[in-house]
Amino acid sequence: MSALANHAFIKMNGLGNEIVVVDLRLRPGAISAAEARAAAGPQGVAYDQLMALYAPRTGGTDAYVRIYNNDGSEAGACGNGMRCIADLLFKETGKGALTFETKAGLINCWKGAAPLVSTVDMGQPRFAWNEIPLAEEFRETRAIELQIGPIDQPILHSPSAVNMGNPHAIFWVEDVNAYDLGKIGPLLENHPIFPERANISLAAVTSREHIVLRTWERGAGLTKACGSAACAAAVAAARLRRTGRKVTVTLPGGDLLIEWRERDDHVLMTGPVEYEYEGRFDPALFAAAGAA
Repeated sequence: MSALANHAFIKMNGLGNEIVVVDLRLRPGAISAAEARAAAGPQGVAYDQLMALYAPRTGGTDAYVRIYNNDGSEAGACGNGMRCIADLLFKETGKGALTFETKAGLINCWKGAAPLVSTVDMGQPRFAWNEIPLAEEFRETRAIELQIGPIDQPILHSPSAVNMGNPHAIFWVEDVNAYDLGKIGPLLENHPIFPERANISLAAVTSREHIVLRTWERGAGLTKACGSAACAAAVAAARLRRTGRKVTVTLPGGDLLIEWRERDDHVLMTGPVEYEYEGRFDPALFAAAGAA
């Protein structure tokens, strides 16, 4: 029987980044790629990421979290999803600070001053070519050799590459809406230079304190907001000295405040979450997908 069959879920979002939370702490079970795809199917619940909450497996943590994209693949990090999980546990535990374990490592969250707002410590960015990872060596990842379009007049070129729990490529443009990201995104996501695929972002720096961003999310597609992409863009812009270390990143779904903290190089993301509705997964979803 599928771990998700007839299981309760909570539908939430972080700036329009569609999140489904499933609490598996009392009834743990592995979620297969087929189950994750079936849950996001036409008869299921449309989501960008499914956050599966498990009992802690490491001392000093509040829970273990596995993150699934709607194509069934697993993600290492999802900042908007972590804020959703955190808000649920803030309410449940009464705590003001939480620590989660994920595939990308430990993530700390703090309750914000306003309701439904919190801060997530996304950890330190990684810049080495083999940590992002890239398929070939680049000594400098502030701008790697990658372009789309004619060699003499590329449409996009020289992105910054960074790992922010997930691989990210950020192309610097004047207008993020001037490109068909729905067409370009999947081509670049699956480019051979990215052995684990990549999140593809278009970023426009409008001031030392502001970036406008659109993202094609690895395993999920076009999204209204991608928290790890906002962090990656903020860090990449600061490395290029286009911005300072504290910026507002405007995504289609709204604004995130990103700070690349100087004392330890950790990236802090602050933003809101929203509750939508609760429900249960129809067991027929997973039987039809052969996932039961």
